[in-house]
Amino acid sequence: MAQQLSSVRSLKELNAMQQGTINVQTENIFPIIKKFLYSDHEIFLRELVSNAVDAIQKVKTLSALGELKVDPDKGLVEIILNKEKGTLTIRDNGIGMTSEEVERYINQIAFSGAEEFLKKYEGVSEKHSIIGHFGLGFYSAFMVASQVEIISRSQKPNSTAVHWTCDGSPEYTMQEAQKKTKGTDIILHIAEDAQEFLEAARISGILNKYCKFLPVPVKFGTKDEWIDSETEKDEEGNPKSEKVQVDNIVNNPEPAWTKKPADLSDNDYKSFYKELYPAVFEDPLFHIHLNVDFPFNLTGILYFPRLKDKLELNKNKISLYSNQVFITDSVENIVPDFLTLLHGVLDSPDIPLNVSRSYLQEDANVKKISSHITKKVADKLMSMFKENREDFEAKWEDIKIFIEYGMLTDEKFLEKALKFSLYKEVDGQYSTLEDFIDSVKELQKDKSGNTIILYTSDAEAEHSYIENAKNRGYKVLVMAGPLVSHITSLLESKHEKVQFTRVDADTIDKLIKKDDELPLKLDEKQQAKLRNTLESVVDKAKYQVSFESLSETDSPMIITQNEFMRRMKEQQLTGGGSFNMFGALPESYNLVVNGNHPLIATLADEENEEKCKSVLSQTADLAMLSKGLLKGEALTRFIRRSVEFIN
Repeated sequence: MAQQLSSVRSLKELNAMQQGTINVQTENIFPIIKKFLYSDHEIFLRELVSNAVDAIQKVKTLSALGELKVDPDKGLVEIILNKEKGTLTIRDNGIGMTSEEVERYINQIAFSGAEEFLKKYEGVSEKHSIIGHFGLGFYSAFMVASQVEIISRSQKPNSTAVHWTCDGSPEYTMQEAQKKTKGTDIILHIAEDAQEFLEAARISGILNKYCKFLPVPVKFGTKDEWIDSETEKDEEGNPKSEKVQVDNIVNNPEPAWTKKPADLSDNDYKSFYKELYPAVFEDPLFHIHLNVDFPFNLTGILYFPRLKDKLELNKNKISLYSNQVFITDSVENIVPDFLTLLHGVLDSPDIPLNVSRSYLQEDANVKKISSHITKKVADKLMSMFKENREDFEAKWEDIKIFIEYGMLTDEKFLEKALKFSLYKEVDGQYSTLEDFIDSVKELQKDKSGNTIILYTSDAEAEHSYIENAKNRGYKVLVMAGPLVSHITSLLESKHEKVQFTRVDADTIDKLIKKDDELPLKLDEKQQAKLRNTLESVVDKAKYQVSFESLSETDSPMIITQNEFMRRMKEQQLTGGGSFNMFGALPESYNLVVNGNHPLIATLADEENEEKCKSVLSQTADLAMLSKGLLKGEALTRFIRRSVEFIN
């Protein structure tokens, strides 16, 4: 049972002033306290403007039912700033309130008129969405106002206007008033510690943030516009332009996401993108228009920007709305992380309007919506892949990072993405991974039965390694970007007996080991001699010298980098990997000596140690130079030796 914290006297005569105290019921207020949190004082304006919009939406509903004879298309919310008087007024020509309704909806905190209206006109009012549900929003005014007045006149016939005043305490006054027009004025007397809300720029900024797409026109002052005169003409007979003042409507009541996709052209979508992001000059690649009415309500438009290989988590590029009222642009942990790479808007009346972001993260409807958006995005990509493969391939490099990030972070998205994610060969041909595996599984199968997928992160830098692979008839993929080490590990886990190896991870014959291996021509004594000499001219901590049995036509020395260790290091750099606990992994390479190369065989028998050392040093430098590892002083010395050799 609700406990009466204070008493209230009913209003019997409007021609006499009433005094009383606001009725606060614990059964109403405590659930609201738990769910309601205003972390920023500027939110008051959103709440009051939303209430004004609700008042107009109620008029539209009742007019459609024939219960009111009012033009529903003339609804207007007006924000009036009077710095001299220190007031900010929110005016609407909506449903208005009688004294009984003020008593019911204002004097009893948390009794929501919107909630009651929704129940009464359930189904009918859905066309003209009512924003408010909790009924506490009005009292946010006292965060910035030392006194609040309500002057309201109901649309009901023969209604008398009522004037309500309160200074933020439980005490209020209410009396009859004079008001020519129907609707409500909320007058805020801005407090001394909230004078920022008397600045036009501050108010304009709040309206642009929270009210940019409200379904009813919102006016804030006037602005100058140049129009052609209907009567005056210039010397050439053209209409003269004249400057006139017009209403400054701060919002777009019919944003693109509220319309049917069939009613919008590609240019409409691009124009709306520019409206959302006026500072972004590049058009998006494509969009997804969401329009769901079961099992929850969700509309919105998501745009795919050109990402290339940039993993930029722009977490303020998707805006969350409820009935066209802005909630937040911090959507991380509300939508899946990979979707934060997209731009656009999401709108759902099933998302609570007046709660903290931490509450949103745990809300059941938010979780369902998040899961559904993931499905819609995956379905859109799949349909693009199937319907126009050529166009999908043309867009692939721009959206690849998004899809890879989604595959790594969302299991449900991964299941679908495995069917449409593409992989490019060094010759430019695209294929799905399944198709690529089928094309190489016989030739690129090692003696253990593993299919080895060779790839390069930089086709130019690793050209010699690629050529060695192609000379064996092997195919090589191009896999570049910050997520390569993560995505290769993921794909290996999803495909049995498939391994990804970068072409420079080892010599080509060791990358795909076959049964037939060439014998090594150098004996142990020759290897020891060359190893000692090499280790005296290279950094032993960075380069591990080994001897391999390669073809005589292969290079005399090759630099390789262990696939496993390189992946771990790359994963450390992008926030992953199993070895973060051990600190940064060192740079480590293998200096592979081709024991079958004629030059190496000659040096193994060379008696002049200085000559042997000089040639080995130059040959090692050439191998390092081919990998881009020869820098600074070492590169300078190499160039000098090369010039001396030429001379």
